[in-house]
Amino acid sequence: MFSFLEPLRELSFASVSLRLILAVFCGGLIGIERTYKRRPAGFRTHILICLGASLTTMTSQYLINYLHYYTDIARMGAQVIAGVGFIGAGAIIVTKRERVRGLTTAAGFWVAAIVGLAFGAGYYEGGLITTALVIAVELVFIRIEYWITSRDPEVSLYIEYIKRENLEKILNLIQEKKIRIKNLEVSQLKESNSSCAIISFRTKNKVELYKLTEELYALQGILAIEEL
Repeated sequence: MFSFLEPLRELSFASVSLRLILAVFCGGLIGIERTYKRRPAGFRTHILICLGASLTTMTSQYLINYLHYYTDIARMGAQVIAGVGFIGAGAIIVTKRERVRGLTTAAGFWVAAIVGLAFGAGYYEGGLITTALVIAVELVFIRIEYWITSRDPEVSLYIEYIKRENLEKILNLIQEKKIRIKNLEVSQLKESNSSCAIISFRTKNKVELYKLTEELYALQGILAIEEL
């Protein structure tokens, strides 16, 4: 694509150094947003994944070009992508409020690994453009996502309560407000004798939601209320 990069597509000390440095730099860029949001797997984790993937691709090239082991050059890279899936699965958790967290971090792992593979293969343009697009998604597109969700009047309340009778009081109060419930999830909390419910409904504005929350708090047996 760029003629001045052609000498760096062959394995040499300069090209190997450039590929590994770019893997560290771009992996860090992808992970720094996660670190800023206080996610456990952030800056250093993404760097290591991207760096390891880059070296994997170069190792495949070295085996073929210098040791003449004529195997499938893409096999090691495919194993990297599959292996990152296990790391990504460890980043995905389900909270006690039955909410899934860590999907974006897991996707970042996956992309960082592929960026590393691209740099390891000498595909500098693809790795740099992908890194730029990932940063745009994490820093710019997230504002679009927040704007879309803020215009959606549907809200979900997480409510902890003691007895089943408390849930009946909660539902009766919501029905008295003529609020139509769209979804209801009830579960028992293992670490305590209490239960929790996630109630999804549509509300006209924040004032109506605030008043409803105040009245719910006034009910006996309510331990916690949180908007999700």
